[in-house]
Amino acid sequence: MHLLVELRDCNSKILNDLKKVEEILVAAAKEAKATIVQTHFHQFSPFGISGVVIIAESHLSIHTWPEYGYAAVDVFTCGDTLKPEVAATVVIEKFQSKQPSIIEVKRGILSSRNLKLPHKTVKGEATEYARVKELQMVP
Repeated sequence: MHLLVELRDCNSKILNDLKKVEEILVAAAKEAKATIVQTHFHQFSPFGISGVVIIAESHLSIHTWPEYGYAAVDVFTCGDTLKPEVAATVVIEKFQSKQPSIIEVKRGILSSRNLKLPHKTVKGEATEYARVKELQMVP
């Protein structure tokens, strides 16, 4: 699942505080029961922050525009234990967004029958998803 979270009318001071932005995204990942692998955040001059929390289940990312009180957050996940809607709720609350919106995008649907992609496959497992065909390069 991929949640596109639009955060409008946020607290601009928080949106331009590198430490706070990272703390909020890490807290959102933890509360959603994600497995954090690594984080990387960058502050732009004169304002704005971009960052990512890499999780075993995919990632959470953010881009802030404090001058507009706006942030775009992606919560991209796989598996059944992680709760992406919890992460979305955390960022909405912590950035004090007065006009949030969430768009859900289904990802990982590789089957013509619209079957769910398994989170993990076992080596040698012969499923519709585990088979990989060799690609041929055309000169």
